[in-house]
Amino acid sequence: MSRASTRLLRHINVTPSLRQVRPISSSSVTSASITSNTITDKPPPPPQEFTYGAYQKVGGPSAKPVHTIRIPKFESLEAERAFRKLHHAAALRWLGYNGYNNEGAGGHVTVRDPILTDHYWINPHGKSFSHMRPEDLVLVSKGGEVKEGGNMHSINPAGHIIHSAVHEARPDVVAAVHCHSVPSKAFSAMGFYNDHSIYEGFGGIAFKADEGVHIAQALGNTKGVILQNHGHLTVAKTVDGAAFLFGAMDRCIQAQLLADAACAGRGTSTIKIAHEEAEYTRNTYNDEMVYIMFQSAFEDVVRASNGEFPMHVQGEIPRE
Repeated sequence: MSRASTRLLRHINVTPSLRQVRPISSSSVTSASITSNTITDKPPPPPQEFTYGAYQKVGGPSAKPVHTIRIPKFESLEAERAFRKLHHAAALRWLGYNGYNNEGAGGHVTVRDPILTDHYWINPHGKSFSHMRPEDLVLVSKGGEVKEGGNMHSINPAGHIIHSAVHEARPDVVAAVHCHSVPSKAFSAMGFYNDHSIYEGFGGIAFKADEGVHIAQALGNTKGVILQNHGHLTVAKTVDGAAFLFGAMDRCIQAQLLADAACAGRGTSTIKIAHEEAEYTRNTYNDEMVYIMFQSAFEDVVRASNGEFPMHVQGEIPRE
């Protein structure tokens, strides 16, 4: 496994001393438990405000200013809504291009509305990710009602149950991504260093409200949760960040599976990095950093749209 991959995600050997198992009562889960990997202290509550500062100045005091990619500011909440919807649709297209829309109508991405903050936008049920447009997105209330102002189209009931509980439990979360990855089904004992969790009590398709609550509880304060035998879910303060984390988590799971298989065949073990180095890297991936990491993919989607998607929305202000 590459050193870059181990810096982003670290393999965690699951033993009783490294896990906290909390049983939960549920009408839909017979022997459910929520598990968190706790190599060190439990991650602190996520900050409500955005964390910035992904770039460090290089080149010395005489270096000329250069363009940097930043999370923009907005002239109005309406402009921010348009921005979120554009990037929401682009994230869905990127997920579709990468094969995450290949299990029927499963998979959903939600983005909190900046004006009606107890409402969210979600992809319409049964529609291709690869052709999503901002006007296709559905506006949904906290109670699951499809509202005018968005696409009056049905939504995946399981998507509402899972995502509404996540948004309710995590006011800091703007976006959540959940699709069904084969690697994450196969491998359920690793994740973002000191910043992931595992939900072991998969109770079937999430049509009961308490299943969503249990998933939100399992997510806790982390960036992602692996749903055993199901898939995984990631969250962030931007849909760009949540999409990047979803793909990064999936790719690192695949890399870990390959590394473990190779080591097993050779009778060796994977190389682990020190806690300090892993913790430093984890903290580097702040809200702005994960947003930046997705912008090349966003550009790919915009260019592939042949003019259908703009790079910017009206009222978007570059951040210095």
